[in-house]
Amino acid sequence: MIDARCSCGAVSLSLPGPTNRVAACHCIECQRRSGAPFGVGAFYPADTVTIFGTTKEYVRPAESGGTVRSYFCPDCGSTVYWKADNLPAMIGVALGAIADPNFPAPIKSVFERSKHVWVEITGADVEHLPHCSIRKTSS
Repeated sequence: MIDARCSCGAVSLSLPGPTNRVAACHCIECQRRSGAPFGVGAFYPADTVTIFGTTKEYVRPAESGGTVRSYFCPDCGSTVYWKADNLPAMIGVALGAIADPNFPAPIKSVFERSKHVWVEITGADVEHLPHCSIRKTSS
């Protein structure tokens, strides 16, 4: 098990271990959410993650369709995790909240159409997409 947490430690997650489902997102909203030129998330099945502490939720429309719900610490403001309506069984955990320099690198780089020109996500197996390949299907 590994832990992810906000800056002050009031919100934390217990994760089953490293995952290879890591994605860098260059969409404008992830840039704003993270305060960086891109956001990086490690994705886990929701039923494998235990959440501790009280979070505040911010809901926004997603460029890929549907809605994204970001959960952040009401004390320090750190975004710790998010859920997308398009991936209801998964939780995205902010890689910075895991704070492990040996954590697996992204295997996917999405919304590269809004990527800063000086950012380069490298690796032989990294999938590069101008948009997000996951879209909400009609029910």
